[in-house]
Amino acid sequence: MAIALRLSRGGAKKRPYYRIVAADERAPRDGKYLEQVGIYNPLLAKDDEGRVKLNEDRIRYWLGVGAQPSDRVLRFLDAAGIKKREARNNPNKAKPGEKANDRAEERAEKAAAAKEAEEEAKNAPAPEAPVEEAAAETPAEAPAEEVKTEEAAPEAPAEEAKEEKSED
Repeated sequence: MAIALRLSRGGAKKRPYYRIVAADERAPRDGKYLEQVGIYNPLLAKDDEGRVKLNEDRIRYWLGVGAQPSDRVLRFLDAAGIKKREARNNPNKAKPGEKANDRAEERAEKAAAAKEAEEEAKNAPAPEAPVEEAAAETPAEAPAEEVKTEEAAPEAPAEEAKEEKSED
């Protein structure tokens, strides 16, 4: 018979409360167990000392007779200094999925096409006529603006004239 140190769920719906138990590994999660060796209340704050309570001497006994802790229980045991938990390395965890890779490739292709178009625009000889036209348009626009400001100036005396008439 293989023994496991694991969590057994209790509590109400959306209000979990766990017992840390030594149980036959073939038994159901919340079924019959050999001994309760601690509790875990995930609703309490992480720094609360009542969040995880362990019966260290009984845990050491069960580990001594060959009980295997679940990953979560092993984390608790490591935090309490009872048993060392080796850090795991999952190199595939951080890799993006297939669709994300496809989207990244499409973005790279679009960026490369935009860069090529930009380089072609820089390398292509600039036509001289449009440059001259642009230079010619700029001075023509400036006098038009001056005319507009001159038109605004005569309006001010007209308003003064209206005010003088109303005073009479």
